[in-house]
Amino acid sequence: MVAQSPPRRATRRADAAAILPAHPPRPRPPVSPEPVVAELIELLSLERLEENLFRGQSRDIGTKYVFGGQVLGQALSAAQATVDPAAQRRAHSLHAYFLRAGDVEAPIVYDVDRTRDGGSFSVRRVTAIQHGKVIFFCAASFQGDEPGVEHQPEMPQVPAPEDIDEQPSVPPQVMATLPPKIQRWLNRLGPFEFRHVQPRNELDPQRLPPRQQFWFRLSERVGDSPELHRTLLAYASDYQLLGTANFPHGISYYQPNVQMASLDHAIWFHRPFRADDWLLYAIDSPTMQNARGMARGLIFDRAGRLVASTAQEGLIRVVPSAGDAAHVPAKE
Repeated sequence: MVAQSPPRRATRRADAAAILPAHPPRPRPPVSPEPVVAELIELLSLERLEENLFRGQSRDIGTKYVFGGQVLGQALSAAQATVDPAAQRRAHSLHAYFLRAGDVEAPIVYDVDRTRDGGSFSVRRVTAIQHGKVIFFCAASFQGDEPGVEHQPEMPQVPAPEDIDEQPSVPPQVMATLPPKIQRWLNRLGPFEFRHVQPRNELDPQRLPPRQQFWFRLSERVGDSPELHRTLLAYASDYQLLGTANFPHGISYYQPNVQMASLDHAIWFHRPFRADDWLLYAIDSPTMQNARGMARGLIFDRAGRLVASTAQEGLIRVVPSAGDAAHVPAKE
């Protein structure tokens, strides 16, 4: 167990939850260094068009296409909005497939199918549509609290996040040599803080065993809604997960001749947590083959409780030239 961290200031949207407020559509806001937490909560909150139909905005955070975590968080937000609060059921798993690359310049429509409301579980299927085409779909399952026996693995023994230095910024002379999109990604002020136990230089990747551990948390305190914290964790769970499969091969997403794209994603919520408290993400990659890498993650809170698990498979190609990497054929 590690020491508790000091309190941080509360965001202006401290009581906001991703239960989809009804508001008129607005233009997609520009990328701004602040207030990034309020912007993320706004991004994960959807406009309700019909009983089971929602619309979410997209945001360019420097990646080539819509960040997969955005679609995961928005889809979960849509699914949660169709579950009767009186049932007191919360998401315990989400299984998703990414079918096409998302356009950062266009909104995404989420169509929810209320597949089942049984005696103990509710299931929702969510289809994400952009430009008239399905880009993503997922199934999410919900359950109320029940007593039962428990077990879990021990949390890895790592330094507390306060004892780990922040990663240094990229030197200006190095930044100037990078493609504009990568520069924007590296210069952005994100909504989450990270402390890597053993940092890897993605601009000069060395061959390492396929595993990593890092602490992360939302950079400001937010409200107490469990639904909000689940959507925030779904968003953050896509950070650096697939990239772990690159470690043994000395390659990186930042290299212009490397193609990477998420193909699927799964997340299981085991125990209550807060996304604005430090969480430890322990990731490993058991295999890479046929241009596909797989990664698995365990997420612990500071008390050592396993609060969530993840798994993802993704396309990873090393192509002859940067021009060949401009497209991601698996997403056509």
